[in-house]
Amino acid sequence: MRPVHIALAALVAAVWGVNFVVIEIGLDHFPPLLFSALRFLAAALPAVFLVGRPKVAWKWIVAVGLTLGVAKFGLLFTGMDLGAPAGLSSLILQVQAVFTALIAFVALGERPRPLQVAGMAVALAGIGVAAYDEGASGPLAGFCLCVAAAACWGVSNVLTRKAAPPDALNFMVWTCTVPVLPLIALSLLLEGPDRDLAALRALDWTGAGVIVYVAWITTVFGFGAWSWLLRRYPASSVAPFSLLVPVFGMSSAALFLDESVTPLRWCAAALLVGGVALTSLRFGGARRPAPVGPSDEPVLAATATDTVTAPDTAPAAAAAPGPSTR
Repeated sequence: MRPVHIALAALVAAVWGVNFVVIEIGLDHFPPLLFSALRFLAAALPAVFLVGRPKVAWKWIVAVGLTLGVAKFGLLFTGMDLGAPAGLSSLILQVQAVFTALIAFVALGERPRPLQVAGMAVALAGIGVAAYDEGASGPLAGFCLCVAAAACWGVSNVLTRKAAPPDALNFMVWTCTVPVLPLIALSLLLEGPDRDLAALRALDWTGAGVIVYVAWITTVFGFGAWSWLLRRYPASSVAPFSLLVPVFGMSSAALFLDESVTPLRWCAAALLVGGVALTSLRFGGARRPAPVGPSDEPVLAATATDTVTAPDTAPAAAAAPGPSTR
């Protein structure tokens, strides 16, 4: 990769990592489910009027929109609202690579190689260390919701592979339209109309800036730049940069939110990132382009036949057999 493109890949990882800090700030202004709904609304409009009609069946757009937009982000934002630290959340979501590989094995018959199985075991050991550390020092409920969010992300990755959208940006934008109404309905039901109205009436420049960042900087810019890099270079060159996301996430959380990073957490980070790297390796045969998926951070998700790059900021989109991501 050219130095300027290496810098771009690192910038996207930084944008996705810092996004967790921005989410933490946003949760001081909005209830989590309403915040997630506003994020997708801002990401979809006005882009939905510019990208043309959907290029895949609506069943795939709805399926990915519900599993990724409603389930994954609803659980993530709620988990962070319950106290899961921003830096730790950026790390936990990396385990979606393991969930993707396991779900692909069950649903698609993609058998992981022995090295990938070893990587899953190492990554799960990292989750165990992080759970032990969080259970001793913080709310375990928020941690568990973040793990559940990673599992939902894995499901959405496999659905995206099945959908095989030919246009990643078109798929991302249309998928962003799906979660808005369900998240608003859940927010009214679980968070209450009074709380939602109070948050909207108190909207200030900070709250508006947070929405712009999570919708346009992490989703539109991050996804667009990542997708452009994946079209220009092999996935094996681009995908490893997503492993920088928890590094930026934990560092920025420590810098801006004064989150402490315990020795156990560093140990968990080393195990989880190392395990995900092993899980994402693929040897032999031609490499196909990597699917991209949203997140609030991109992460590496590998199956036995593909490396899936999923930014947590925009719905996943496949290139071949399907194209996701911070």
